[in-house]
Amino acid sequence: MMSRSLQVTTYIYTSMATFWTYDYACSLHEEWTFLLRSHWTKMKGLYIATRYLPFIMLATDLYRSFTLNENTSGCLVSVHISSGLCTVLSIFSGCFFILRTYVLWNKNKILFAAMLSTFFTFLGASFGIVFATAVPAAYPTSAIPGITGCYETSFWYFMPFLLFSVFQLGLMILTLIRAIQSWQRSPSPLYVVLVKHNIFYYACSLLFSVTNIFMSLLLQASYRTMLYDFEFTILAILTTRMHLHLWRINQHAHASGASVGTPTSNMSTVISIA
Repeated sequence: MMSRSLQVTTYIYTSMATFWTYDYACSLHEEWTFLLRSHWTKMKGLYIATRYLPFIMLATDLYRSFTLNENTSGCLVSVHISSGLCTVLSIFSGCFFILRTYVLWNKNKILFAAMLSTFFTFLGASFGIVFATAVPAAYPTSAIPGITGCYETSFWYFMPFLLFSVFQLGLMILTLIRAIQSWQRSPSPLYVVLVKHNIFYYACSLLFSVTNIFMSLLLQASYRTMLYDFEFTILAILTTRMHLHLWRINQHAHASGASVGTPTSNMSTVISIA
C-alpha cells in the first residue's frame, strides 16, 4: 500500500512538472514580450517570482520522491524546504489578488489594511501548524528498487487550507459586492476582465482547498499531502496567466486609443498592476 502511494505521488509530481514546462513553453513568446516591453515595477518583480518559484518547488518535490531517505532528518529538511516554498508562493499569489481587490474598492486603505492583516495572520497560523506538527516519514517499501521516497504527515494539515478557504471566500464576497455596485455604470472591458479573473481564481482556490481538506481528514497518512503542491502550482499558473491577459488587453486598448477607464477613479493603479 505504501509503495502504491509513493508511486501515485511520484506520478503526480512528474505530471505537475511536465504540465508546468508545457505551459511555460506555450506562453514563452507572450511572456518574453511582456518582460521586455513592460516597465520594471514591483508588480513585475512579483510576477517573475510567482512564475519561476514553482520550478524550484517541483524540483524539490521530485528530489524527495526519487531520493533514497534512510533517516528522518534528511526527510525533515526536504519537507521544510517544500513547505516553505509553498508558503512563499501562496504569499506571492495572494498579493496579486489582494491588490486587485484593493483597486476594485477605490483604493480603500482601511479595507487594504484589514485584508493584509487577515492574510498574514492566517498565513502565520498556517505556517506554525505546518512546521510544528509535520512528521516526516519514509515509505517502507517501494516499487522502484533502491528508492524509498519521503512524505510528510499530520492530522492538522487541513487547518491551513481551511483558513485559506475562509480568506478566499471573503475576497470573493468583496469582489461580488463591488461588481454589483459598479455594474450599472457601464464598466470598461478591462474592468470586466478584472472581475472575472478574480471570481474564477477564488472559485478554483476554494475547490482545491476543499479537496485538500477532505483528503487530509479522510485518507491515510501517505495520501494526505499528495495534492498540496498541486494546488499552489495551479494557482500560480492562473495568477501569471491572468496577469499576462490583463496586460495584453491594456496594451490593445492603448494601441486602439480606446478608453480604459474603470467605474472608479483608480485606472492608473489597474494599469500598474497590469
